[in-house]
Order: sequence, then structure tokens, then C-alpha cells
Amino acid sequence: MPLPRALNWIPLFVFVTLCVDSRLAGAENQKSGWAEFSSFSYEGHDPVFEKAPPSDTQFYNPILAGFHPDPSICRVGEDYYLINSSFSFFPGVPIYHSTDLVNWTQIGNALDRPSTLNLDGSGVSGGIYAPAITYHNGLFYIITTNLSGGGNFYVTATNPAGPWSDPVWLPEINGIDPSLFFDDDGKGYIVHNGSPPDDKPQYKGHRAIWLWEFDPLKKSVDHGRIIVNGGTDLSKNPVWIEGPHLFKRNGYYYLSAAQGGTEKNHSQVVFRAKSLSERFEPFPDNPILTQRGMDASRPDPVTSTGHADMVETQNGEWWAVFLGIRTYEDDLSNIGRETFLLPVTWLNDWPIILKKGEILPYLVKRPNLPSAPPAPRPLTGTFAWQDNFKTTELDKSWLFLRTPRDHWWSLSAKPGSLLIAPRSVALTSVPNKDLKLNGNPSFIAQRLQHADFSASTVLVLNRSMVNCDAGLAALQNDANYFFLGVRTAKGKVPQIFLEQNTQKSKAPEIIASESLPIGLCRIELRIKGSGRLYSFAYRADPAGVWKTIAEKVDGSILSTQAAGGFVGTVIGLYARAQDLTAVVP
Repeated sequence: MPLPRALNWIPLFVFVTLCVDSRLAGAENQKSGWAEFSSFSYEGHDPVFEKAPPSDTQFYNPILAGFHPDPSICRVGEDYYLINSSFSFFPGVPIYHSTDLVNWTQIGNALDRPSTLNLDGSGVSGGIYAPAITYHNGLFYIITTNLSGGGNFYVTATNPAGPWSDPVWLPEINGIDPSLFFDDDGKGYIVHNGSPPDDKPQYKGHRAIWLWEFDPLKKSVDHGRIIVNGGTDLSKNPVWIEGPHLFKRNGYYYLSAAQGGTEKNHSQVVFRAKSLSERFEPFPDNPILTQRGMDASRPDPVTSTGHADMVETQNGEWWAVFLGIRTYEDDLSNIGRETFLLPVTWLNDWPIILKKGEILPYLVKRPNLPSAPPAPRPLTGTFAWQDNFKTTELDKSWLFLRTPRDHWWSLSAKPGSLLIAPRSVALTSVPNKDLKLNGNPSFIAQRLQHADFSASTVLVLNRSMVNCDAGLAALQNDANYFFLGVRTAKGKVPQIFLEQNTQKSKAPEIIASESLPIGLCRIELRIKGSGRLYSFAYRADPAGVWKTIAEKVDGSILSTQAAGGFVGTVIGLYARAQDLTAVVP
């Protein structure tokens, strides 16, 4: 279509800029224009994956690397579906599909609309806790807790890829980690972590497991009662019984739950009863999974195992998915809790995931299931991945921090580029015009999946990008992040800088910076990590040499141990207006 006569004199790139700005409905500060990213690349190569490649009959643990905690699984025929906690990232509750329990592909997100997930003002480790997936009578259920608002609810879908329903709230349930179970007669039940008897804990970490009757037609619960008080042995003060799941086998009802907290003492325990009205008896040899008490000097340690869910295959095997943490020196981990898979063995009608004292294996014999082709995008092992933004919708794996209320990004305004409007919303927990507490920054990220990795992006420096900072950020939470950015200001030489924020900092600080050549049209930014050592570099020529702006930076600020909370690091594209920034030297 020809340009209007009045615009014939305007250069094409300016016309594109005007069109883009009109489509970024959430751009609050148009004087900052927009930031253009033409690609994002990620490569991970943890040495443990390269020591002993799996044979055709083996698979690697973890099956979902990086920030994939609290897994829940269900089977429908020959298809398996797995979900994870998402905390304060949007969209919430990623959904994965597999036919062999080894190769997984993300097919959707259960909470993918602002109307289904309110994360406004949430701390990074708030939001969605421990979702559980169940299938019954042609309908998939996901039940979970939004700790940041609303409490417990469930959503349903006939297709696990979506669409999923709006939330059905369950205000009667006061606790976290709910899970649904349907008995052979069709009756529904919900188990969850809740308060101890009379809401009077006897010690710190004293919790209980509650059971409720659930009516899917009335969408309501009734007759709530405690079925496990404290944990396996109340006299020993067991702590943090949580993440319960009910299932049935050989005439027994089994209650499987995590115990011991989410750190080194994490474990999985199991109880059973002949009916849901009887007392649940603990397995005499609990826990059925743990890595506590193991030699800290063992090679390639995995710690904090627990929060398991179990599934029976169509061939009669039982398998468990659970979380664990791969650590580097000093028990640190930047990638957070991941999803692992192990077979379940049965001893006198008791399930055992891993015998006491055994080290969790990285290489495991594959399930007795037909092998599926590798996933289009690998989720574990050594792999590389790139997004060139050729589609009109973001890949399902991209994450926002909290619920985006404005559409401040676009893939369609300039095909082949992701455009992000720099706004006055910071990564840090500071007040802003949208929200009194934590906001939704112009930040779109991926889960970090390796301790040894490289992530890069191409930032296009167009005339619209003025008075803003844009680049690559690696974030563990609001107080712990790196931002490798380019600063542009009208009439000034563009600069590249590295900003660091930690809980010990009074404010974000610039730890490295330098001027860039005038007239630069594009720049490639890169963050590399190897354990706790991080380096930051850039290059203007795609075939040129990388120039390091900072190296041997202590990346342990991105570890859960330094930052606290329950999430893993995410890394991605960030743009902001300059009224939030520190002064670059």
C-alpha cells in the first residue's frame, strides 16, 4: 500500500516507528520510544551431562532442567501430562506432554489470562504454589493456591493444551498444596496442607494434612478433617508436612507427602489405609526418598529431593516425579528446583522411590514405554535454543514478572523483531505509578536451565530508542539481579553498562561501563555463567570478537541461598525508562 501523500517525505524507518508506537498500547512513556530485539539465544552445557551420555535404554535426570519445582503428573491412556509451580511469573502453571516420560514438550499454560491469575503486588516467591493435575470423566482439573490473592481454586479443561476455565474458588480450604483424588465410585476428595488441631501448633513447622469431600457438580467442598497430624511421628516433631497426593493400589489408599522443609532435610513420606474413614498408618521405614545426610563432597550432588507425585504406566510400572536441586560449590544453586524422574518399587505393598543412603542417579533405565522422538526444544542435557521472533505470538516458554495489565510488547508491529516499550517500572521492589508495591516491568524472560550457560540477544539501536536502557537481565528476585544494558540519551554517546543489585545493596549499582561507537546500529549482548563465575560481553560485528565488560563476577548473588525464596533464576530482555536508573559514570 503506498504511503499517504503527506508522509511521502518521511523515511521508511520513521514511518515504521510511528506504526509501532501506536500498537504498543501499554507504552506509558513514548518519549522513550521502544527497544527492538531481533533474537535471543541460549546454550547450556553442564559437564555432568557430558561425562557419560545416555544409551538408547537410558535417560538423563533431571527431565525438566532449571526452575521446574513441585511437579504433578497424570496419565490419560498413553499420554502423560506434567505441571509445575510458577510463583509470581505469568502465565502460570506450565503444562508439558510426553508419551515416554522422558521427552517432554510444553503445550500450554493453565493460567494464561489476566482474569485467571492476579499477581499484582506479589513478591517473586508469592503467587502460585504446588498445582496438582487430575483427570476424571473427560475433564482435566488443575487445583492450586494463589498465595498472593484469592487462596485455593481449580480450573478445568477438556484439552490440557487449553483453553482452561476461569477459577472456581474454594474459600473453605485454609492452607496450601491442594490435590484432587477421584475414587472408583466417582466421589471426589481434596487433600492439602493446613493448620494443626485447633490451629495451635506445638512447635515451629507443625502442620497437618486435611481431607475434604469434593462435589464436582456443585463445585464445592464439605466435611473437612485432619488425617495426618504433624507428619510421620508427632512425638518427634516432624516439620512442614505438605504437597500431599492420594492414590489407590491393591485395595489400599495411599497418602504421599513431602516432609522436612524444602532445603537439605526435604524428603518424601507415605501413609496408607484400607478406607478413607480409617487412620492413615505411616510406612515404618519412611522416608521413601531423601538425600539428607549424604556426603557433601560427593561429585555432582543433588540435594533437597521431595515433593513427589506418582503415576502408573499403561504397562503396570510405577514412576515418581519429584523436585531436587543440582548444586555447585558451597551448596549453591542459581537454577533452582528441577523435576526428576525415578522408578517406584513396591515392598509389601509400600512404595519406595530411592533406598536410604543411595545417591540419586543422573543416568536411569528408561520406562518400559515406546520411545518418543526428541522434543522439538530439549528441556534437559546439553542443548542450544534460539528465538528469532518470526511468529506473531510469544513462545509458550516466555515469562513475565507478575500479571501484565498493558500490552507493552509486540511481535506483529515489526515482524522478525520483539518490540518492548520502556516504562517506568523497575525490576526492584519500588513504588511506581501502576502499583503501590511490586510492578510488572518491561521484562520477558526464560528459565535458566544450566549452571554452565551462555545467553545472548541482538539489540537494534534505532532512532526511536532514546532516553531508555535496554538489554539482557538475569534475575533471581527483585533484590538480586544483573542487568547488562545499553543506555541511550538524546545528544549523548550511547553507553554499555553492567548493573548489579543484591540484598546487601542500598540501591542498584553500576559496576562497569564504557562508551560505544557513535552511529552503532546493532549490538549483541551476552551473559555467560560457569558455576558462580559470570562474565558479561558485547560485540557490534556479528562475526567479530566479543569484548568483555566484566568477568569473574560473583554470580552466586543469583543463588537461592543468597536471595532466599523458592524460585530459580530467569534470564531475558528488559527495557526501562531512564527516570529509574542510576547514573552511569
